[in-house]
Amino acid sequence: QVQLVESGGGLVQVGGSLRLSCAMSESVFSFAMMGWYRQEPGKQREKVAEMFRTGSTQYADSVKGRFTASRDFAKNTIYLQMDSLQPDDTAVYYCTTVAVKGGQYWGRGTQVTVSS
Repeated sequence: QVQLVESGGGLVQVGGSLRLSCAMSESVFSFAMMGWYRQEPGKQREKVAEMFRTGSTQYADSVKGRFTASRDFAKNTIYLQMDSLQPDDTAVYYCTTVAVKGGQYWGRGTQVTVSS
């Protein structure tokens, strides 16, 4: 069972920055996709960023140019650098992976709150 543990959420003012981290129990080479999703109360979970084994990364239109996803192979950790945060970015952020051998895994989430 793959374990994912997010950290780095918190309260930030409009225009501020946060960096989320997701520590994985297996090597990042085990995954076909690693990424970040978010969910606001009463809404469906939505994609924020997805990084693929090929090296490509896809972002939601709403975060392009403001958020940057990255990975550290040595630490088996992925990150989400979030800049120019807006109130609409307030949500619980989840780390997710799709294993090469199959199966999708989720972390428990970390709350990000942007105050105006």
